[in-house]
Amino acid sequence: MAKEHEVLEAVVRTGTGKGAARAARRQGFVPGIVYGDGKEPVALNLDYNKLLTRLRKGRFHSTLFTLKAEGMEETTVICRGVQRDVVKDLPTHVDFMRTHDNSRVKLFIHVNFENQDAAPGLKKGGTLTIVRPEVELEVLAGNIPDHITVDLTGLNINDVVHINDVKLPEGAKSALDRNFVIANIAPPSGLAAADEAADEAAAAAQAAASAPDAK
Repeated sequence: MAKEHEVLEAVVRTGTGKGAARAARRQGFVPGIVYGDGKEPVALNLDYNKLLTRLRKGRFHSTLFTLKAEGMEETTVICRGVQRDVVKDLPTHVDFMRTHDNSRVKLFIHVNFENQDAAPGLKKGGTLTIVRPEVELEVLAGNIPDHITVDLTGLNINDVVHINDVKLPEGAKSALDRNFVIANIAPPSGLAAADEAADEAAAAAQAAASAPDAK
């Protein structure tokens, strides 16, 4: 049985271009487009209030939708972009791509951190520095994870978490071909300052030792 997806309703827009888009906005719609899967792009209008409510709910870019519009075959889509007003930060246009459950798509997935109480570095006063609160993964469209989890158990001060240290969901892999940093445990500010001073002192001593004697 095919997996059911959240339904998103739209209206096929007959006109194209900036004039038609402006007219749609005056009528309470957000213009959009659906493309991909070897088919012609279709211009759409989406109800402004319903779209805004759904956007505020979250995970809009990582949710598969069943797109329904009169005069258009139902299709599974994923959002590939929402344009927003630069002043009001409200949606002005939305792009959808046709897809299937077995299609592979690249998405930004939220990172959860757990077991802070089991991290010696945090108990010693270290700070969890999150470099990437989201990571871009290549996943199956029909199996999009809600998040990935970083286990902080056993991590000490100056320990670093890379993407290769994280167990990814089945079928998922990093979209970047490098072992990038997700987070680290930074030393307490006082300890960091002391280490920096010690390093500077050591460097100065080494420079003095290697300098020629003054004549």
